[in-house]
Amino acid sequence: MPQMLEIEQLKKSHANTPEILLFRDVDAAAAQHDRIALLGSSGQGKSTLLRILSLLDIADEGVIRFAGLSSKQADPIQWRMKICYVAQQAVMLPGSVEDNLKITHELHHIPYNVTLVKKLLTQSGLESLDLSKKASELSGGEKQRISLIRALLLRPQMLLLDEITASLDQCNAMRVEDMLEEWHQQEGTGMIWVTHQLEQAARISDYVWFMGNRTLLEKSPTRQFFEQPATELARQYLQQPLVKGDELCLS
Repeated sequence: MPQMLEIEQLKKSHANTPEILLFRDVDAAAAQHDRIALLGSSGQGKSTLLRILSLLDIADEGVIRFAGLSSKQADPIQWRMKICYVAQQAVMLPGSVEDNLKITHELHHIPYNVTLVKKLLTQSGLESLDLSKKASELSGGEKQRISLIRALLLRPQMLLLDEITASLDQCNAMRVEDMLEEWHQQEGTGMIWVTHQLEQAARISDYVWFMGNRTLLEKSPTRQFFEQPATELARQYLQQPLVKGDELCLS
């Protein structure tokens, strides 16, 4: 399958201390429909890599291409519509929940799909949410889901998901996983998903990218990574206690 996203020799240092390397020599490629779990210990630059891929941050060196187009030649706004980043700490704009859902449509001059909004709210466990409520009054988990739905409404070709279920209990996290699985099946959207939950990574991905030793150390099918990791660092990483969501389904 042709590669949709291509990454070559990316390098990034810490913003405040350029002499400290975050990662280097990052090479990878993803096909249009790939679902990738981006794993690794804290501090390896996983979130920064997603932000670079969405042109919200700039690499010190390297090349990114999407559908053959270099990021250096792309319109950042159009790029971010196609490669959409959803942050762990969701940013809500002033106004109501519905204002936040409508804003991307207003900015990009595309119709607001009320039917799709209702479907996604229901799938994510927010069917009873008052859309006239101030977005600033939402809980962390509600903000995460509204931010994700806001991204989905753009119908991106690739989603960059940064621990988007970290504030959710087990039940609602599974709802979000199921919603994204259905979206993937229907829309063919590719996904690169940072998670520290190994069980979740095994469920939601076809491939694993493992960051370690300040680079992208392994790229392999998910089952192969979990059963036969290629490096000692990955083997040590997989021996950590499993991180699970709360057992209760909370409202």
